[in-house]
Amino acid sequence: MKTEHNSATRIKICGFTHEDDLRVAINAGVDAIGLVFYPPSPRSVTLEQGAKLVAKLPPFVTVTGLFVNASREEIVAACSKCKLDIIQLHGDELPNDCLDLPRRVIKAARIKTKDDFNGLDKYPISGLLLDAKVKGLYGGSGESFDWSLLSSYDAPAPLILAGGLNPDNVAHAVRQVRPYGVDVSSGVESIPGRKDRTKIIRFIQEVKQATF
Repeated sequence: MKTEHNSATRIKICGFTHEDDLRVAINAGVDAIGLVFYPPSPRSVTLEQGAKLVAKLPPFVTVTGLFVNASREEIVAACSKCKLDIIQLHGDELPNDCLDLPRRVIKAARIKTKDDFNGLDKYPISGLLLDAKVKGLYGGSGESFDWSLLSSYDAPAPLILAGGLNPDNVAHAVRQVRPYGVDVSSGVESIPGRKDRTKIIRFIQEVKQATF
């Protein structure tokens, strides 16, 4: 289920921790932002920090909350406190874990070989995010997977490409994969948890120019 050739590729930047970084992305035209609610991550925020960031957003910017093997109670609390629009499950969650949640769900899958696509059609989700499989990490590795694996893959939900994207390769990725959306975190950072203004602006420009 790929986007049409001339459809605008949606842009999500994940892992915001500071308001000034968020402001740069908004002004550059980001479609969605991601907040990480996974304490081991250097990009993790508390519910209070997340709520303050969301309060600075204008209309029409989608807010996604990223969770790794979190309880339903934790997810519901974040949805309420931080006014999340979308839940992104980035851990080892099973299809049943996507049910009975208060927002639409994106499931992240870590890909290395074609075998990693097995079973993804069982998830009741609104979007499928494909990231690189790196041992011991749930995303944010800065590594990509072999995008040619997607040439014959019929995704069961709108496909969001992640993993190792940056301003230098995202245009090629968009042209090759034609995803519904792209998701970047470390690829536009100066250090983990802090974004780089120039990289954000250039990343968004590269996606927009590659779409048409």
